Amino acid sequence: MSRSSLTRRAFATVAFATVAFATVAFASTARAQRGAATPPTRAPDPLAAVPKLADLVARQGSELAEVVSRYSADQGAISQRYDATDSPMQRKRMREFYQAWRTRLGEIDFDRLKQEGKVDYVLLNNTLKYQIALLDRADKQRAEQTALMPFADRLLTLMDDRREMKKVDGQAVARVLAQVTRAVDSIRVLLETPAGRGGAGADMPTAGMLVPRVSRTVANRAAEVLDQLRNQVGSWYRYYQGYDPMFTWWVENPYSKVDESLTSYSRTIRQRLVGIQPAAGGRGAAVAAAGGGRGGASGAAGGAAGGGRGGGGGGGAADAGAPIIGDPIGRDGLDADLAKEMIPYTPEELIAIAEQEYAFNLNEAKKAAREMGFGDNWKAAMDKVKDTYVPPGEQTELIRRLAREAEQFFEAKNWITIPDLAKEDWRMEMISPDRQRVSPFFLGGATIQVSYPTNDMTDEEKQNSLRGNNPHFSHATVFHELNPGHHLQGFMTARYNTHRRIFNTPFWNEGSALYWEFFLWDHDFHVTPEDRMGALFWRMHRSARIVFSLSFHLGKMTPDQAIKYLIDTVNFEPNNAEGEVRRSFGGSYSPLYQAGYMLGGLQLRALYKELVGGRKMTELAFHDAIYQGGPMPIAMVRARLGNVPLTRDGAAPWKFSESLPPHIPRPEKR
Repeated sequence: MSRSSLTRRAFATVAFATVAFATVAFASTARAQRGAATPPTRAPDPLAAVPKLADLVARQGSELAEVVSRYSADQGAISQRYDATDSPMQRKRMREFYQAWRTRLGEIDFDRLKQEGKVDYVLLNNTLKYQIALLDRADKQRAEQTALMPFADRLLTLMDDRREMKKVDGQAVARVLAQVTRAVDSIRVLLETPAGRGGAGADMPTAGMLVPRVSRTVANRAAEVLDQLRNQVGSWYRYYQGYDPMFTWWVENPYSKVDESLTSYSRTIRQRLVGIQPAAGGRGAAVAAAGGGRGGASGAAGGAAGGGRGGGGGGGAADAGAPIIGDPIGRDGLDADLAKEMIPYTPEELIAIAEQEYAFNLNEAKKAAREMGFGDNWKAAMDKVKDTYVPPGEQTELIRRLAREAEQFFEAKNWITIPDLAKEDWRMEMISPDRQRVSPFFLGGATIQVSYPTNDMTDEEKQNSLRGNNPHFSHATVFHELNPGHHLQGFMTARYNTHRRIFNTPFWNEGSALYWEFFLWDHDFHVTPEDRMGALFWRMHRSARIVFSLSFHLGKMTPDQAIKYLIDTVNFEPNNAEGEVRRSFGGSYSPLYQAGYMLGGLQLRALYKELVGGRKMTELAFHDAIYQGGPMPIAMVRARLGNVPLTRDGAAPWKFSESLPPHIPRPEKR
C-alpha cells in the first residue's frame, strides 16, 4: 500500500472514530448481559490487604527451602565474583561450582523427604544438570568461533588477573595488548583481501594464511562476542587508568590501538561474513536488529519472570532493514532444553501438537467469520476486527476498563484468589516508538506496558499499531498480562515459596498466563464473534510460535520464512510479523521460550482435567495451589498437586497430550 493511500486511510480512521466506539460499545453491551460491566471505583480496605498472619505462621513448607535459597545466594555470589564473561577462570570455576553442588545434593537422604522436599530436590538437581549442559554448549560454540578470535583468552586472562587482585605489570600488559592487536589486524586483513588469502610476500604478516571458514551464524555470534570483549577490556583499563601511573604510562597507547582494532575487526566480520552493512543510524542499530546473540548458550536466562506476550520485553530499537540472523541450537540443544523442561516429546511431535491446535483454531475462526457475514473468509473477518481500533489517546482507558472487567469476572466465579492489594498495585506505562518495532503489542507484569501509535511514527507504523492493538485483540489478553496472569504471578511468587523463583520457566510463567486464555474460552468469556476472533488470533499466534521457533532451531525454517509463515497462517501485519521474529531470534530469549506459551498452557489444561475434572481438587484450590507452589516445570506442578511418586531424577515421563481435549490427537510414536 502506498504512503498516500495509507495517509488517506489514517484520516478516514479518525473520521470513523464514532463507528469505532460503536463497535466497542456493542461488545460491551453483550458483556453487560452476563453481568461483566466495569465495577465502580472503590477505596481499598487496608485490613483486607493484610493476610491473616496466623495462617502464615502455620504454613508448612519444603525441608529443602533453605538449601535452595543457599544455592541461589551462592550462585549469585560466585557469578558476581567471576564476572568476566566466558573467561578461562569463570568457565573453570562455574563448572566446579555446579558439580560440587550436585555432589553435596547427592548426600541428602532423598527417601526421608516429604513430597515438597522431594520436589525441591528434583528441581535443584535438574537445574544443576542443565547449567552443566549449558557450559558444554558454550564450549562447543567457543570452539566454532575460535578461528575468528584465537586471541580472546589472552585478553580475558587480564580480566581474571584483575579479579584475583594480582599486581599488574604495565610493561608486560602492554606487550600482550600489542601482540593481540597484531593478531586481530592480521585476521581482519585476511577478510578484507579479495583473493581470500594472505599476501604472497614473505614479509607480509598474513603470508600463507587462509581466511577463516565459518558459517554466517557463527560469524554473527563472534562479532557480538567481540563487542562484549571490547567493553570488558575497556572496563579493565579504566580500573587502572590514572590510579596506577606506571600502568597508564605503558598501557595507554597499546590499549587505544587494541580498542580500535577490535572495533574495526567486528565491523569487518559483520560486513564481509555476515552481510550487515552499517545502518543509517550507526552500526549499533544494525547490530541490535541483527540479533543472534548467545541465546543458545544462556537459555536459562530466558525463563525470567515477567513478560507478557513478548515474554518480558527484550530487544531495543532495531533497524528494520537489517537481516535477522539468529543462532539455532540444533537437535542436541533442543533435546537438552526439553529434558530440562521435563517434556518427553521430540521437537517434531511438539510441532504436530501445535499444528493440530492450529487446525482447531482455524475451524473456530471460520465459524466466527460466518457469524460476522464473511462466510469462510476468516482473514477478511479478522481484518474487520482489526479496523475497530479506538482513536489515538484513548487506548489507555480501554485497557483499564478491560482489566477491571476481567477482574470482576474472575471475582464473581471464585476461580482463583486475587488479593485486593494485587488489584490495587499494578501500573500502566506506554512503550516507546522505537521499542514498539520489536514489541508491537502490550506487555505485562508489575506494570502493563501499552503499545499504540505516537505522532512521530510513519503512517504505515501507525496503521500496524492501531490494527494490532484493537479492542477485541486486547479483550482476549489483558488478563494474560495483569490479573490473573503475569501480574498475579509476580505478586504470589513474591509471597509464597519464594526460594523457587530460581526455577522459573516460560512453560510455567507464560504457560499459566496463556492457560487463562484457554480457560476463559472454555467458560464463554468471549460472547461476540468479534471477541472470539480476537482470542483466536492469539491462539493461532501461539501455535505458530511453536512451529516457527522449533523449526528454526532444527534448521528447517529461516527467519524470513518465519515472517511469511506468520503473515500467511495468522494474518499478522507484515511489520508486526517482522518484529515478532526479530525479537524471537535476537538472543534475549531462550530457544524454547516461544514454544513455552501454548505448550505450558496445554500442560496445565491437561492437569486441570486430571485433578479438577477427576474431582480431586476444586477449581479454586487448583488455581491457588499452582501460584502458591511457585514456578517450575509443569510436570513438577503435577507431582506436587497429584502426589506423583518421585525419584532423585524426577517423575516418570508425563505424556500430557494423552490427556488433552479430543481435538488434539496424540502424536505418533517416533
